[in-house]
Amino acid sequence: MRTLGIVPARSGSKRIPRKNVRLLCGRPLLAYTAEAALRASWLTTVILSTDDDAIANIGRACGLRVPFPRPTELATDGTPMLSVVQHALRAMEDLGEIFDAVCLLQPTNPLRRPQDIDACIELLEQSSADAVVTILPVPPTYNPYWVYFRDPRGFLQLSTSGRDPIASRQDLPPAFHREGSVYVSRCQVVQQQQSLYGERVLGYLLDPKHCVNIDDPEDWRRAARLLRARRARVDGAVGARAGHAHE
Repeated sequence: MRTLGIVPARSGSKRIPRKNVRLLCGRPLLAYTAEAALRASWLTTVILSTDDDAIANIGRACGLRVPFPRPTELATDGTPMLSVVQHALRAMEDLGEIFDAVCLLQPTNPLRRPQDIDACIELLEQSSADAVVTILPVPPTYNPYWVYFRDPRGFLQLSTSGRDPIASRQDLPPAFHREGSVYVSRCQVVQQQQSLYGERVLGYLLDPKHCVNIDDPEDWRRAARLLRARRARVDGAVGARAGHAHE
């Protein structure tokens, strides 16, 4: 299955200015996604979709292809990601490159691992799903069977439309939410159904310690802590192997 990896990185970012190229633990944020994507075995090629020349140059330095510029009208705060993906697929088709699936990899998830990208693509190929997305468990406190909305009169209504909440935590059905680091969709679904999800979506469950989605400064600080901890674990493992080699 030919799969196109798309890394979208526009110039505008209000909460964290120039977020995609800002240094995180000494490297541009974009570099973490580029490295994971290029190390993934199941991606046929990986491109950067950007409207910004500086971001494009950093992307090229990280090993990403930048075969076309993203139009400015597709780089606004309100631009749907579906439109960005569809534009990229059309542009690649104009260059003579056709794909079976597309994998969306947003730079705001710097802890993403190559093996998780590969696992999502493999799951899509081996199933009849329209799309595969990475997911995390919803804590029981926020399970839909315990979540209420206010109706127009101000009365609480369960999100499941039932009358009584499930009494025991042990009886709650597992619930999940999108994690955001990997979306893999069949190109036919993206182009014909106008959707990144389609009607049949599978979830690939991740370990929360490999997950962070940078949206604000506090997320940035958390990502830095997690990356430093990961680096310390890797350095410790390398040191241990080196020690054993000299015994």
